[in-house]
Amino acid sequence: MKKLLFLLLILCALKITAQNKQILYNFAELPQTLLLNPASETNYKFHIGISFLSNISTQTGSKGFVLSDIFAVDNRNINDKISEVISNLKTNDFIKLNTQIEVLSGGFRLNDKTYINFGFYEEIDAFGYYPKDVLTLLTEGNNAFINKNFRISQISYKLDVLGVLHAGFSKKIDEKLTLGARFKIYSSAFNMQSTNNTGTFSTYESTNNLYTSYFNAVNLNARTSGLVNSETNQYIEDTSQYLKNTFFGDNLGLGFDVGFTYHMSPQLEISGSILDVGFINHKTNIKNTKVEGDFVYEGVNFTFDSDNPRNYWGEIDERLKEQLPITEDQESYISWRPTKINAALKYSFGERRSKVCYDNSFNDFYTDALGFQLHTVFRPFNPQLAFTGFYQKSITNKLHTKFTYTIDDLSFTNIGAGLSAQIWNVNFYGMVDNLLSYRNLSAANSLSLQVGFNLIFN
Repeated sequence: MKKLLFLLLILCALKITAQNKQILYNFAELPQTLLLNPASETNYKFHIGISFLSNISTQTGSKGFVLSDIFAVDNRNINDKISEVISNLKTNDFIKLNTQIEVLSGGFRLNDKTYINFGFYEEIDAFGYYPKDVLTLLTEGNNAFINKNFRISQISYKLDVLGVLHAGFSKKIDEKLTLGARFKIYSSAFNMQSTNNTGTFSTYESTNNLYTSYFNAVNLNARTSGLVNSETNQYIEDTSQYLKNTFFGDNLGLGFDVGFTYHMSPQLEISGSILDVGFINHKTNIKNTKVEGDFVYEGVNFTFDSDNPRNYWGEIDERLKEQLPITEDQESYISWRPTKINAALKYSFGERRSKVCYDNSFNDFYTDALGFQLHTVFRPFNPQLAFTGFYQKSITNKLHTKFTYTIDDLSFTNIGAGLSAQIWNVNFYGMVDNLLSYRNLSAANSLSLQVGFNLIFN
């Protein structure tokens, strides 16, 4: 049982983070920076993202354990290592995934002060807490945990597969202030979630029998949309149906982003954004499951009567179904997107250069910059914070680099690097996070990779 449970966790860890793209944020005036701050400044006439290649990003993370905790070659029994990992888990330990593929991307300058941008991308976003009490109960049983409450409330997860159609603008209000906003239409292909659960399971010494077990105030729910066909009650196995539903399927939602960039001086800049304030209304191919109630089990006092045999297990099963029933329905529900907040301060210095802008004018910039960024994403148990310090270096007008150091829930040694290069009108960028972990990937808490190609026209 231990190996089976942890095989599932390992598979998740290998596939599956939150969307803190600290290297990309306000980097080199890339078109994709507008997705992190719709008020990012641009100085080109228009851009076209190369379909399916303009932005490919994947981020993985696991807090609480890493693969080497289980599979390190150290002559220890794997069951002992699994028990140790579960024992060391904390309530807020989690696993997370975010992957995005940009299908369509473009933008154009409406006038000297306004830049319009639009696009469509597909996203997988998964997040879940490790339910330590449930894992302990399943792997160790309750014999060694008399008088302990196993908390069902630790079960909390969410998985979304969706498409996002968006359009936004950035408007230069004056020489110091730029504002921006983005409108989003979400189209959910698949959603699976279980949140706001309550209840406990506990075992105490009993007077009638050796032990009595209690399910108290149980309210456990699991919701899915797009996974089970409502008419046949069968899982949807046609993958093309999921892809089709990412573009104006039946389960739609709305959202928006807002942001600003403000120059306190020619060298000092502050910026911020709020992303994914929105929801999805799930109403098609819904399957909701709920377990609610209380149940007390005192064991079975067997008595043998050949003339009147009793079905003890049948009686227990019937009482369990009556007092702790499992119900299913197809009621619609709303899921909220994980809202994110970014804020950054940047100080530019070094050699002062000029570059040609969209109107053949020249814009001065500094070759070097230092700063920091704060990132917050709101999760069911608590917000997750990240602090990033960064250094940017423009080697030429067309070649830019960025180096970051990030402290977050997953690591205190997260060093990242990014590169943006443009040859004629072709722009390429690549970014890698947590560079030190590549010496031993099995011991990494998180990994991040992002690449893309754009056509940029001045």
